[in-house]
Amino acid sequence: MPRRTLIMGAAGRDFHDFNAMFRGNDDYEVVAFTQTFAQNIGELDDVPERTYPASLAGDLYPEGIPILPESHLETIIEERDVEEVVFSYSDMSHEYVMNQASRAISSGADFRLIGTEMMLETETPVVAVDAVRTGCGKSQASRKLAEILRDRGKDVVVVREPMPYGDLERQRVQRFETIEDLEAHDVTIEEREEYEHHIERGHLVYAGVDYADILAEVEDEADLILWDGGNNELPFYEPDLHFVLADPHRPGHELRYHPGEANLRLADYVLINKENTAEAADIEAVERNVKGVNPDAGVIHADSVVTVEDESLVKGKRVLAVEDGPTLTHGGTSDGAAAIAAEKYGAAELVDPRDGAVGSIREILEEYPHLGNVLPAMGYSEAQVEELEQSINNVDCDVVLAGTPIDLEKVVDVDTPVVRVRYDIEERGEPNFETALDEHADILEL
Repeated sequence: MPRRTLIMGAAGRDFHDFNAMFRGNDDYEVVAFTQTFAQNIGELDDVPERTYPASLAGDLYPEGIPILPESHLETIIEERDVEEVVFSYSDMSHEYVMNQASRAISSGADFRLIGTEMMLETETPVVAVDAVRTGCGKSQASRKLAEILRDRGKDVVVVREPMPYGDLERQRVQRFETIEDLEAHDVTIEEREEYEHHIERGHLVYAGVDYADILAEVEDEADLILWDGGNNELPFYEPDLHFVLADPHRPGHELRYHPGEANLRLADYVLINKENTAEAADIEAVERNVKGVNPDAGVIHADSVVTVEDESLVKGKRVLAVEDGPTLTHGGTSDGAAAIAAEKYGAAELVDPRDGAVGSIREILEEYPHLGNVLPAMGYSEAQVEELEQSINNVDCDVVLAGTPIDLEKVVDVDTPVVRVRYDIEERGEPNFETALDEHADILEL
């Protein structure tokens, strides 16, 4: 009899694990996915039930697979006779993961993690960029690597980990070449933050739901794949060269989060980012932890350098700092690039956004009390984008300092002048990206 299985997820890795490991496998019957507010997609109690569609699930699932709230885990296990629970999402503390294991085990089901067996093999060389936690600076690293590889004459395609919160059938394979493609695919702010900065620099981006189908298209266009991971997730394609970022602003986190620690142990190179704004003792602590679990990894030291086009627009001003949302929420940081730029360029004050926040934006600020005077740029739905826009416009400030990777004014109508913060990675000495690529030149066909 097939083993009755439930996949705990957050609209991304869970779908890939199913496609790679369970689809078409009659040893298993996946009776449900669950999803969770912990990854910002919202509990499903108050919205129509979603289904992983039959067109993606395959012949064994003619009705598709229901997607249910994780908060109902125990009831689902009992009512659907679940024998095995697979945990399949990222950037959760080791303690949190084992809490979920305890819930499953006490309800009568086994508990399982899927590792590198879900990585797909490719004909095209793969360079992967991942991290030990959300918000370490993957976008900076992947952007710079894409530019270096293009300068070396490679046709690079960036494949980004998914965030499919909409129509899953329409999102099966998504190709982004122009800014207009973002609109055509009706992406969320969170997706836009990961794609737009690449598109602006002429890099082709793929994402979606079915990474085998994506690979088939990408290998027709690329002679090198750059995997751009999400959160601290493992790469979906088996890498030939694997960079993993760590953050000295959160020393010790590299050993305390799943699957970030696994990434750390798998890395060819660990890049310690943001050293220009970190304490020396914290940098040393991260490097010590890296060497403790992966002594063969090369360690790259780097700065995250923030800039604005006109610093006079910031100096002496009362600033509202709008930051990358996931970095602040499940990433656990108190501020981001906008707050750093405000200090660097002499802002008079970071204005507290709480009094102006409305709806779900207010709820997020209440839910994450660790946040400083910053506003996360959340936009998982049209309603939430409207609440973000209203929240920004409610704040009495001189300038909005946008520390997200996107052009904020493309998605919200803001009354106050907006100054865009850009941030780029700069390695210190050697090893660096260039020397790492040189070491792997044969396998990458450089």
